[in-house]
Amino acid sequence: MIRDITIGQYYPAQSPIHRLDPRVKIVCTLIFLISLFVQNSVLGYALAFVFLACMIHVSKVPAKFIGKGLKPIVILLLFTVAMNLFLTRGGAVLFHWGGIITITETGLRTSVFMAVRLVLLVAGSSLMTFTTTPNGLTDGLEKLLHPLNRIHVPVHEISMMMSIALRFIPILLEETDKIMKAQIARGADFESGNIIQRAKAMIPILVPLFVSAFRRANDLAMAMEARCYHGGEGRTKMKPLKYHYQDRLAYAITWGGYLIAIVVIGRFVPFKLWIF
Repeated sequence: MIRDITIGQYYPAQSPIHRLDPRVKIVCTLIFLISLFVQNSVLGYALAFVFLACMIHVSKVPAKFIGKGLKPIVILLLFTVAMNLFLTRGGAVLFHWGGIITITETGLRTSVFMAVRLVLLVAGSSLMTFTTTPNGLTDGLEKLLHPLNRIHVPVHEISMMMSIALRFIPILLEETDKIMKAQIARGADFESGNIIQRAKAMIPILVPLFVSAFRRANDLAMAMEARCYHGGEGRTKMKPLKYHYQDRLAYAITWGGYLIAIVVIGRFVPFKLWIF
């Protein structure tokens, strides 16, 4: 399960998506995520799925990597589906048992759409991190938020913290995997027992993991001080970000193609195509 968490990982490849400006990927990803919340029709979600599938194909990122990123959210996905399925009321009653469990048409529709929305949201976010290096994300985010410097928002420091956090996620996951294997080799059991017993069994993992995290943070701080790092003021970029033709084309496809299609489906299509 630890190795299935793919957030923060970068998949190197030579693809048009990898070569895009990180600002373009951040903005287009935000547009895609917002589009998932502005429509509730099968036609709209089908368009979002086709658009994401095309982007994954163009990026040359194997679909199995995207699928691995979905495994850690299975429990959250099941919980979300169950909550919407049993607690949402409205429409015709499809199933009723014992005066406790009631499934309605609205509840079933909402739970299905919430599940699809969550899967597309995680897959779309994973695609951005797979095709963009942590340094690229930092530079793109800092450039996008640069106007906030006028109101004294520490944009560079915020971007740096996010970059370090993303970079440390795979490192800490690998460290956790090593600690778990070492504890299992010493006879630790993380599978049997009730929830409380399993939580107590995690203590031998959490303690050394926190110690390792603090040690790495301290080493990083000392390395930055040794290199005379004092914030982003006056610093220049080794590779300044510049828009190219493919970046403008990506904006045109996302804004002028996908987003307009979603708006048309959500506002001008005179019916909602449900799955029922």
